[in-house]
Amino acid sequence: MKTVKRIDQFYLLKQLPSATALLDQKGILLDASSAWLDIFGLPPQDNTSNTNVFSLYKEILDLELRLAEQKSFTLEHQLENPAGIRYLKSSFAPWFDDKENVIGAIIQTDDITSEVKKEEEIKWLNTILDTKMEVSHTGWWEFDVIKEELTWCKETKRIHQVPDCFQPTTIEAIDFYKTGYSQNKISMLFHNSIVNHQPFDAKVVLVTFEGEERWVRVTGKPVLKNGEAIKIYGTLKDIHEKVLAETKVQEHQQLLTTLVDSLPLNVYVKDLNTRKILVNKSECNYLGKTAEEIIGTTDFDQYDEETAKISREEDLNVMKNLTPIIGKETVSILHGKTTNYLTSKIPYFDLEGKVCGLIGVSLDITPMKRKEEQLRDLIKVTSLQNQKLISFAHIVSHNLRSHSANFSMLLEFLNAENDPEERQGIIKMLSQASDNLLETLGNLNEVVDINTKTSETKKPLNLRRNIINVLQNLSALLQKNGSHVINNVAENIQVNCVPAYLDSIILNLVSNAVKYKSENRESLITIDAVQSKEGVLLSISDNGIGINLEKYGDKVFGMYKTFHNRKDAKGFGLYLVKNQIEAMGGSITVQSEVDKGTTFNVYFNEES
Repeated sequence: MKTVKRIDQFYLLKQLPSATALLDQKGILLDASSAWLDIFGLPPQDNTSNTNVFSLYKEILDLELRLAEQKSFTLEHQLENPAGIRYLKSSFAPWFDDKENVIGAIIQTDDITSEVKKEEEIKWLNTILDTKMEVSHTGWWEFDVIKEELTWCKETKRIHQVPDCFQPTTIEAIDFYKTGYSQNKISMLFHNSIVNHQPFDAKVVLVTFEGEERWVRVTGKPVLKNGEAIKIYGTLKDIHEKVLAETKVQEHQQLLTTLVDSLPLNVYVKDLNTRKILVNKSECNYLGKTAEEIIGTTDFDQYDEETAKISREEDLNVMKNLTPIIGKETVSILHGKTTNYLTSKIPYFDLEGKVCGLIGVSLDITPMKRKEEQLRDLIKVTSLQNQKLISFAHIVSHNLRSHSANFSMLLEFLNAENDPEERQGIIKMLSQASDNLLETLGNLNEVVDINTKTSETKKPLNLRRNIINVLQNLSALLQKNGSHVINNVAENIQVNCVPAYLDSIILNLVSNAVKYKSENRESLITIDAVQSKEGVLLSISDNGIGINLEKYGDKVFGMYKTFHNRKDAKGFGLYLVKNQIEAMGGSITVQSEVDKGTTFNVYFNEES
């Protein structure tokens, strides 16, 4: 049998895979494994080496004392070299001889650098996690379904305002939620997660240990094993301030929406592309659409191209030059309806002060414009009435003064005259003056009567029939003067008119045509009428002597204005006609040329 050669024990020490070293009682390194020498960067030891191990453990100040105690112990230490810091764990144990005498110590050193770095990384991660939880006000919780144990992290306990030593039970945890909806909700979700394995995410109200109500967001997710929930992990986030802020923002938005919707103005907001991003109820009502139908559209989607083009140019000018438009009168035509607006457009800035659109406000001033137009018409009518009143007053004053002067003069003649025949002649002249005065007063009363009548007396009248009646009344005059009348008025034309005024107008215009006929040609009178949307136009033309309108154009319808040397001309008929037609809301014009004829155009107002 081959005998096994005995190997030197120190040589075996060198080959050990673990880092091991032997010390004498003075701490002198006797020998070590190659792994141990590599850790400390020492050369192989021999009889000439005198390495003191205390110099290798400089940070362990009581190492010599601990070795002297001849007991086992372990310590962790660092070794710094150019490659970095190595974390080591050395175990010291007494070294005995064969008689159980301590002759030194055995050191076994392990490199725990990777474990230390992992622990540091775990600590760093835990620190980051704790910081994140603290900053985000989010904690975690864990429920062991098997053991029925609930665990809260520090942040979760802080949210509940309980001390760090507090260990909650499931019932206690649920009792923290506000009685009613929140407590019922969280109980149902927790139970459903265990039984039906459903994760949950809920916003509920928590009543803290100090009795403060706070909004929290609770999440939970079950961990399954063999089809059963064994644990539930979840988070608890304090969202109280966020919920209060959201509630306040919603309240402000509601207030703003109510305010904007209640304004008697069309309010809208446009973006940089002139698309509407906000409209109020007035704007919706005007466009006849809902807010959803308007949002995102431009004026080209709502109005005709020309109107939209003008509006867009205004919008771009406001946003580009930051020049607001304040109180500009605009006209909007939608579905054939014209609306007058007082429009303002101001730039809209974002939180960084950059323009991001515009805010438009339009006030419907259509009723005001109508009132303004009515007022302007009223002023015009009033001015005209004043002028007529002044003119009438002058006429009355002048005529009455003339009659009064005539009477005074005749009375003076009468008093001074002794001849009975002459006195009788003067009395006859006084009688004639009295008749003239009465006639003048009658004319003035007739004018006053015309201007006091209202449109309530107007009636629908057949124009042709009334013309025929008047012509029949004038038949003797027409026959005597050899006047021929052509009545072209259609049978179906009606005018809304005061009956007496219509007869008077026709009578005066026809009789004037006869009265001022030309002696050089047969009298011809033509009567025409045209009905249009604006009303009825009655034209009475003659081929008489005509009127010099360049000379008398502004006096044709004046009272007691005559333009021909005829004895029977009094200058009252046309004045009467003009007052009658104007009293009914119509008008009259004249076209004439000397020795060729005259045409009077009467425009009837068909409104009642």
